[in-house]
Amino acid sequence: MVKTIEWKDNRVLMLDQSRLPHEVIYVECTDYHKVAEGIRKLWIRGAPAIGIAAAMGIALGAQEIIAGNFDELVEEMQPIFNTLLGTRPTAVNIHWAVVRIKKFLQENNRESIDRLKQMLIDESNRILEEDIAVNKAIGEWGAQFIRDGDTILTHCNAGSLATGGYGTATAPMLVAKEQGKSIHVIADETRPVLQGARLTSWELMQSGIPVTLITDNTAGALMKRGLIDLAIVGTDRTTRNGDVANKIGTYTVAVLCREHGIPFYVAAPLSSIDFDMASGDLIPIEERSADEVRTVNGHQVAPEGVNVINLAFDVTPAKFVSAFFTEKGAFKPRDLKKLMREDIDLDSTRLQH
Repeated sequence: MVKTIEWKDNRVLMLDQSRLPHEVIYVECTDYHKVAEGIRKLWIRGAPAIGIAAAMGIALGAQEIIAGNFDELVEEMQPIFNTLLGTRPTAVNIHWAVVRIKKFLQENNRESIDRLKQMLIDESNRILEEDIAVNKAIGEWGAQFIRDGDTILTHCNAGSLATGGYGTATAPMLVAKEQGKSIHVIADETRPVLQGARLTSWELMQSGIPVTLITDNTAGALMKRGLIDLAIVGTDRTTRNGDVANKIGTYTVAVLCREHGIPFYVAAPLSSIDFDMASGDLIPIEERSADEVRTVNGHQVAPEGVNVINLAFDVTPAKFVSAFFTEKGAFKPRDLKKLMREDIDLDSTRLQH
């Protein structure tokens, strides 16, 4: 399991994923501005991972605050919250982390300022540990839908690099391998930042899972030939009705799967499900620099000044999703909203394969 982020010696160590697979370099973040820069520049990416980074960035920023009482501390922390919330708008996990930390502070408002600062560090580490446990649970549920001999298509990177560890979309693959199933993964390159080529293929090779890299526009041809059995992707934000915002190109994969009768699964920790948002039409979609499209690894591949649309994410309607793999089980899109309630009998809605 590749270590993506950790708290060490009052610093946040962050794997610079922009340098993979050629270099394995950790960036040392000594203040929350550096953490925010890492999120914006994709040193760290993947919805769960940037949620963890946000929590650690908050804890890091809090250490520098001089406050005489709780209200002063919270007031001084507002710029930290706002800076981190402004880094990447589509993934819900940063917002989730900020809300969790704010609630945590209110629940412990009688503690001393020094004690609260240490408790924020402990809470951010707890979020990291919980994420790894959640991903393992997703893997256990999702592996039930993988048969011996299956070939699995995945898009972008939703492995341990995109999380605290173990991954979301890759978790069922890892568990299937541990169960002795023979599987093969097809990873598309995921233009323009090439997360599939640089990250997913490298990560699966490190895990000993057979992987084949394809261009983004090859998936349909392989499906037509009967060479793909199922697709598993991650999610940056899933809305209450089951619409899925994920890396640009996910919608294309889902439509192709529907056309060819191939199951399309989404690995979705509850922290990535926005129960306050009714549908995918409301999700803000991040647009990134045109130079990401005009260039490949710093080399110009398009005419200088050509117009570019560079959407970082797209939204897949719930009707294309065969099932969601969560830490609570596998569910149809229509049943996701039931996960909001603690009194519901989940056994009655879980999918069994």
